[in-house]
Amino acid sequence: MSSPEIASLSWGQMKVKGSAITYKDCKVWPGGSRAWDWRETGTEHSPGVQPADLKEVVEKGVQALVIGRGMSEALKVPPSTVEYLEKQGIGVRVLQTEKAVKEYNALVAQGVKVGGIFHSTC
Repeated sequence: MSSPEIASLSWGQMKVKGSAITYKDCKVWPGGSRAWDWRETGTEHSPGVQPADLKEVVEKGVQALVIGRGMSEALKVPPSTVEYLEKQGIGVRVLQTEKAVKEYNALVAQGVKVGGIFHSTC
């Protein structure tokens, strides 16, 4: 099963191929996507993305995971979150969201089992 391409990104809006939903923030993995609701894990811009935010995507068996920190990179990613992924042998890339989407789509095109978690505003 391949990861879905991100079809479009603009401030506060993301579209994923194969989904009729327009997301503000989203999670993607081989075979699916859904809205990323920060309230589920109590996520805030600081301290930022926690392992709990990534667990669902990690459990889909991804080889790589791309984290989009927002258009102005306001969303933090603490070292402990990167270490969590690396300990599981998952390559991680933490980028500004527009760059993260390009990197994610490039990995999809290469056939990598990639997941992503993206913040589409600040």
